[in-house]
Amino acid sequence: MKKTIIYTLFLIFSSCTLSNQNKEETINKMIDEVTYLASDELEGRETGTDSEKLAADYISSKFNEYNLIEKGTQGYLQYFDATIKENPHTQTIKKKIKGINVVGYIDNSQDETVIIGAHYDHLGYGHFGSLYDGEKEVHNGADDNASGVSIMINLAKTLNKIKEYNYLFIAFSGEEHGLFGSSFYAKNPTIDLKDVRFMINFDMVGRLNEDKTLAINGIGTSSYWDELINDANIYNFKLKTTESGIGPSDHTSFYLQDIPSIHFFTGQHEDYHKPSDDVEKINFEGMFEIYNYVKNIISSSIKIENFDFVQTKSDSTTTPRFNVTLGVMPDYLFDGEGMRIDGISKGKTAEKFDILKGDIVIKIGDVEVPDMIGYMEGLSKFEKGDSAVVKIKRGEETISKSIVFQ
Repeated sequence: MKKTIIYTLFLIFSSCTLSNQNKEETINKMIDEVTYLASDELEGRETGTDSEKLAADYISSKFNEYNLIEKGTQGYLQYFDATIKENPHTQTIKKKIKGINVVGYIDNSQDETVIIGAHYDHLGYGHFGSLYDGEKEVHNGADDNASGVSIMINLAKTLNKIKEYNYLFIAFSGEEHGLFGSSFYAKNPTIDLKDVRFMINFDMVGRLNEDKTLAINGIGTSSYWDELINDANIYNFKLKTTESGIGPSDHTSFYLQDIPSIHFFTGQHEDYHKPSDDVEKINFEGMFEIYNYVKNIISSSIKIENFDFVQTKSDSTTTPRFNVTLGVMPDYLFDGEGMRIDGISKGKTAEKFDILKGDIVIKIGDVEVPDMIGYMEGLSKFEKGDSAVVKIKRGEETISKSIVFQ
């Protein structure tokens, strides 16, 4: 009996030690991957540049290391053409660029395939899309989106152990210019998309906060997502979900092909689209937990017989159009009443009229603001040069600010 107890304890200890070793090994790989992708050497990974090619080659080498089958049109690579605005402030000056998707495949001889995606492009030196007003500087994009690429790469290493699906891994380019890479792949696939069970997209997953708030967008794209993501929540994430399959990331391209698609996101921050989005600020422990959580979701989904697709209300028809902004960064993880401000852009309307980070917008003009849609509806009533009264909550105080939209 004594020997049996000792042997059982030995097995438990060995299992825990092996688990800890696997965790440490995975986190170290994530650190190496994000550090390289977000290094100055890669100059911000802008689509159509030599640095994009360096990043694509690196991701290809990882796919090759983990024995993924080449599923691009030239090895792992799938090239696409795009026409972009050369200057984001003009409508007429445009240029053509060539981008690169990186595509690898695990063939388990199954009827259904799961797509795992993340965009690897970023802003280069910030001549487009930047929220930085300083001197020319590399925008390294550690969170946006080296973090998502790293989780995808590590899933490529380990998902071959869950053999009930085939897996397609895609590192997209052209996302920052408008989902060019994912849109191109969805319209020019290298597998039959009719065999895809669902798509999972990672975009900005490196800043899990202390509350462990994790946004999952697109859960309305299947009737099974809600139950599945809650049952698989082994880390007690505080889940903030949205229904729509339409959103500002690459899952949208697959939703539009009638594929159930979700997007993981740890929230906006003051380093978004700035040179300060660096590796030192990444929460690698949080990335590991998201990586394990997604493995659990995929494993748990096997028991579902028919993973249905549901069409959600399109943001293109429900989201109000507007021509002005306050020059703020919304807190997309905020689930209270109003629109909480997570950051202020230098020199814009909010800063000029003393609206602060942490303020909660509750009314613009005559429009109540219960959430982000209400905020956009309020903005849609005004043009540049118009005056308005913006009502905000600052702590326990309610304040009215008279502003002029710039």
